Amino acid sequence: MGNVAVQPEAPVTPETPVTIVIAGGGTAGWMTAAALGHFLGDGFRIRLVESADIGTVGVGEATIPQIRLFNAALGIDEDAFMRATQGSFKLGIEFVDWLRPGHRYMHAFGNIGRDVGLIPFQHYWLRAQAAGFAGPLSAYSLNEIVGRAGRMHRGAPLTASTIPPLPYAFHFDAGLYAAFLRRFAEARGVERQEGRITAVQRDGESGDIAHVQLESGEIITGDLFIDCSGFRGLLIEEALGTGYEDWTHWLPCDRALAVPSARAVDFTPYTRATAHAAGWQWRIPLQHRTGNGRVYCSAFTSDDDAAASLLAHLDTRALADPRPLKFTTGKRRKFWNHNVVAIGLASGFMEPLESTSIHLIQSAISRLLKLLPGKVQRAADRAEYNRQTDFEFDRIRDFLILHYWANGRDEPFWQACRSMALPDTLAAKLDLFRANGHIVREHEELFTEVGWLQVLIGQGVTPAGHHPIAGQIDEGDLREFLTTITALYDREAGRYESHAGFIARHCAAVAA
Repeated sequence: MGNVAVQPEAPVTPETPVTIVIAGGGTAGWMTAAALGHFLGDGFRIRLVESADIGTVGVGEATIPQIRLFNAALGIDEDAFMRATQGSFKLGIEFVDWLRPGHRYMHAFGNIGRDVGLIPFQHYWLRAQAAGFAGPLSAYSLNEIVGRAGRMHRGAPLTASTIPPLPYAFHFDAGLYAAFLRRFAEARGVERQEGRITAVQRDGESGDIAHVQLESGEIITGDLFIDCSGFRGLLIEEALGTGYEDWTHWLPCDRALAVPSARAVDFTPYTRATAHAAGWQWRIPLQHRTGNGRVYCSAFTSDDDAAASLLAHLDTRALADPRPLKFTTGKRRKFWNHNVVAIGLASGFMEPLESTSIHLIQSAISRLLKLLPGKVQRAADRAEYNRQTDFEFDRIRDFLILHYWANGRDEPFWQACRSMALPDTLAAKLDLFRANGHIVREHEELFTEVGWLQVLIGQGVTPAGHHPIAGQIDEGDLREFLTTITALYDREAGRYESHAGFIARHCAAVAA
């Protein structure tokens, strides 16, 4: 076949701007608006349509370290952001009772130990564990040592230059974050239109969205539409009929209840996820309150029992009645279809077990900016966007499934999870690890080898062996190597101030 000629596109100018319409506000809408308003120039017009009468889900109060890149790219001052959102710091996620009641482990950010030569640290740890002198993985994680001590630090280490800086993320009030970003976006020319979308008109020839109509009768046209309308998928699903891939057979929880409670005395710099008979409960400490929620499977417990159990397991008094949420875990069959890109809950949903909801918004925005179309949209760009997003969703899905599948609990829900047929990609990763402790991260998988290691070991998945190179180090030298890491991290953590004290000194919010 010969080369296919592609007609050149007319340049985008302030006189002929590309109009991008964002349908929906909330965290997804305003993160998108803030980024587009910041990075796009005069050749683009950004309009966001939202109705004050339509509430937002707002379950994403915990994040992973990539959120710092998003805020930094927008030039947002971290302390100002923390004050505006009643934020606290996050060093990882503690998992309680997942393997069995009474057991706990942490998926902490940052490295575990230190790699030596050609092979990663886990192989030396596995050798030492087999010989009976290894400490738990937590002994070699600076983030976990600091987190469990209730401390916090930013910047260079205090005691040794060989210690890496402490990686961290945030807990924050998602509603306050959306409001913060709205002010940011509007200051950069983003236009907010109040109103409820009541009709969507497609172009008769191309099938693209031509315009949306508001309850007031106003018509809003655009070249590119961003669907941030939540589970409903007003544009991507109701208008375009894109389709949805249901993952309930792998991730069976289909309900959530969210409730705020009073500020926790135990002001931990980490999220807590506690397993229960038919799901799990989250705990997210903020400056002004604690975020709590129960994720559960309606086939194994009733809504009333889930609500009663949620309230019974709060650390502090409830500040409202539990708010219900129904969902189907999965993803759209296309994330970019015609001239509509779905971002946030409109693109799919995976429960907040590993705090990926806001990250998926962030990565979608980054991907869109890299493949951003002008007036004309190309099939190749859409296909590449969808390919990358599919890969990201699938690999996060596998990581979440691992938590459910690798359990030793006795309840019927957990027994059913243990007996599920796994996706081939997850089964292959498990086989590789159980053989000789190998973990391979493909392409730009979100979760690193160290993240997989902590959850695999934490959930009781044990390799049969380790890399043979790890057997070549003298046992005395290996003992000293492991002891030195723990001593360095314990000494470093001991110099850090308390999490609450750090917030009070740097970024305390004004009391309501």
